[in-house]
Amino acid sequence: MILIGGLTPAWQHILVFDQLSLGRVNRASRTVWCASGKVLNAGLAAYHLNGLARVLAAVGGRTRRQIEDDLEAYELDYRWVVTEAPTRVCVTIIDRSQSLVTELVEEAAPLTRAELDQFWTAWREEAAKAKVAILIGSLPPETPAGYFAELLRVSPRRVIVDCAGPALLESLERQPFLVKPNREELARTLNRPVVSDDEILQAMRDLRARGAQRVLITDGPGAAWFVGPEGTFRILPPRPIQWVNPIGCGDALAGALGVALGQGKDIVEALRFGIAAAVDNLEQLLPCRLRPSRVAELVHQVVIESVG
Repeated sequence: MILIGGLTPAWQHILVFDQLSLGRVNRASRTVWCASGKVLNAGLAAYHLNGLARVLAAVGGRTRRQIEDDLEAYELDYRWVVTEAPTRVCVTIIDRSQSLVTELVEEAAPLTRAELDQFWTAWREEAAKAKVAILIGSLPPETPAGYFAELLRVSPRRVIVDCAGPALLESLERQPFLVKPNREELARTLNRPVVSDDEILQAMRDLRARGAQRVLITDGPGAAWFVGPEGTFRILPPRPIQWVNPIGCGDALAGALGVALGQGKDIVEALRFGIAAAVDNLEQLLPCRLRPSRVAELVHQVVIESVG
C-alpha cells in the first residue's frame, strides 16, 4: 500500500475565461469544482494509475461534505482527521487567450494540538501497513516546523517528502528516501538564488549533505534534475499535445513515483513514470484525474540523460 498524507487539502474552484481583462467584469466560459490540494491530488493520481493507495488528510467544515461528494465518483481509499476549522477553498483562473493560470490560495486554518496528535496517531497506524509513503503539502499556520520529521519517525523506509522551507529542512535529519521541491521552492528553502544548472546541482548536493538520500527538482516545463546514489540525471519531459492546466503537475509526479516504487520499479523507471504523469496532468482541466493509457504513451517519450 502507498500511504499519502497531508494537512492542507482544498476544495478547488476552477474558472476558465476565453480572455481575462483585469479591472473589468469577466464572464467565465466554464467553471468546475473539485477536491484538490496536494495531498488529495497525489492520492487521486495514484488511484488513477492503479496504485493501491490510502490518503490521510485533515478535513473539516462544510467543504468536507463537498470533498466527499466529489470523491464518491472514485474508489479512492481515504481516512480523515476531522478538524474544527473548515477546509480551505482555492481558486484557479485560466486565461485561454494568453495560456496563463492564476492561483488564488486561501491559507489553511491552524489545527489544534489535539488534531495534530490525532493525525500523528493515525499516520503511525497507517504507516505500519505501507510499503511507500508520501508526505506532501505545506504545514498549517502554528504547526511546528518539525512536524513532518516527527511523522518520519514512524514511517516506512521509502518516504517521498514534497514540501519546502523549514518543514523540508527539519525533515532531512530523518534521511528521507527522496525529497522533491521545485526550483522556486528549493531557492526559498535555502534562501539563495538557484538559477543556473550548476546552482541547482550544488543546492541538491547541499540537501543530500543534510540528510536527503535522493533529491528531485522540477522546473515547470523545463528539465528536471535528480541526484542520488544511482547517479545524477537530467530529465527532459515530453511536449504536451495541449497546455490546459498546470495545477497539480507536481502532485501527479509525486503520486506516480509512489506507485512506481510500490510496484518495485527502479528509480529511473519511476522517474519516467512520474514525469509522464505530470505531462498528462498538464493536458487536462481537472488536477490528477489521470489517464493510464496516455501516461504509458508518454513514458516512452521521457528523455533521461546521465550527467558526469
